Amino acid sequence: MAVKNKVQLITYPDSLGGDLKKLNNVLLKYFSDTFKGGIHILPPFPSSGDRGFAPLTYLEIEPSFGTWEDVKAIGERFDILVDLMVNHISRQSSYFQDFLKNGRESEHADLFITLDKLWKDGEPIKEDINKMFLRREVPYSTFKIEKTGDEESVWTTFGKTTPSEQIDLDINSPKVKKLFEEFFVNFSRNGVKIVRLDAIGYVIKKLGTSCFFVEPEIYGFLNWIKELADSLDIELLPEVHSHYSIQYKLAEKGFWIYDFILPYMILDTLVNKSSEKLCKYLKIRPKKQFTMLDCHDGIPVKPDMDGLIDTKEAKELVDVCLERGSNLSLILSDEHKDEDGFDVHQIRCTYYSVLDCNDDAYLAARAIQFFTPGIPQVYYVGLLAGENDVDAVKKTGEGREINRHNFTLEEIDKATNKDVVKRLLKLINFRNDYEAFNGEFKVLVSSNEEVKLNWEKGDKYCTLFIDLKNNNTIIDYIDDEGKEAQYIV
Repeated sequence: MAVKNKVQLITYPDSLGGDLKKLNNVLLKYFSDTFKGGIHILPPFPSSGDRGFAPLTYLEIEPSFGTWEDVKAIGERFDILVDLMVNHISRQSSYFQDFLKNGRESEHADLFITLDKLWKDGEPIKEDINKMFLRREVPYSTFKIEKTGDEESVWTTFGKTTPSEQIDLDINSPKVKKLFEEFFVNFSRNGVKIVRLDAIGYVIKKLGTSCFFVEPEIYGFLNWIKELADSLDIELLPEVHSHYSIQYKLAEKGFWIYDFILPYMILDTLVNKSSEKLCKYLKIRPKKQFTMLDCHDGIPVKPDMDGLIDTKEAKELVDVCLERGSNLSLILSDEHKDEDGFDVHQIRCTYYSVLDCNDDAYLAARAIQFFTPGIPQVYYVGLLAGENDVDAVKKTGEGREINRHNFTLEEIDKATNKDVVKRLLKLINFRNDYEAFNGEFKVLVSSNEEVKLNWEKGDKYCTLFIDLKNNNTIIDYIDDEGKEAQYIV
């Protein structure tokens, strides 16, 4: 199966209407011909936290969202993309619950990384931990085994609670590989076309390293899982938040990657009214990428932008974002902060709000995204030009809820009638249907106050022109009759 060079939608199973059946109805009613690239359904599986990213299993769908039949119904019209959290599974999963009960005697014990798999006597050494790229204070959690009363510590990269809700899987274990095979066969059976490998950068644990994207071991695992996916005609999309050079290594090996640099670059271009950095970047980036502006987390800054941004300028841009209502996710480990203490991991906001709810600026941002080579993804809040959900942040204490609003059917109906959304849908249709996007891409010479991008195939071409002074966006193209035409976005 080849990934289609068309626009995709990213959505939670319950964020457009309330469940998978309603999601399908919304797609058919408002967007039946919009998302020709497919639908990325964020984890619809039973989960114990992190809004689906602490799954209990991949063999079932969370009953409040629906069933696999509902996923298949969406798949009749749209290619389906789902996540596999290759690094971890929920502590509420039947696998880990059995381990909590029976400890080392559990048939599932080898799925998990007990500390003696790393340190001979199972005692963690601080010097080793200090080298790691940490996502919590310590990368393990301690549990009491019901049967013996013994304490067991297992690896937990993620999780805000102590002990963590997300238990790491030992990808060196044949049992974990067997489990992944089971999950992939089930995906295939239910019509899933693309699987995003979430948190893949953390799967290798090796003392003396950062335990993040450990080479060459990571490639052994990636090659194994790619072979599995290929055998079932499923495409893979590894998700790695890291220095761009790591992403490029994946691209060199033929994997799809995420362009986590583009959202910041476009924001910087529109806020500072200069295309210089963006144009330089567009000339050198790999083409086999998925592009996005917004997602369920935030706009990536560190480590994705390391080496590409000046910290002083980045601080100024972050300040603008904060003035416009954003909140921040910060880097925990001192070793991975900048020398001057700059520690912004992600800027959390809706992309519409961070551009000051300016329709023209927002459409200019989307036009740049759609003209950038790759598979464009539009997050559901961005699709509806949603604004920062400050109330949800206050209510939950979770900063990411700012861009995770659940839209009711009435809100969806109202949003699709907004001028900015109608204009965006028209732009998506142009990106899906214009043949030149399958041709050659060029960054054209322009002043720093302009963006000029061009696609050409045979006798068709389209040229994007953005005047950054006023965010006016114009596309010149050859129409179906072979005449020069102009589309004012």
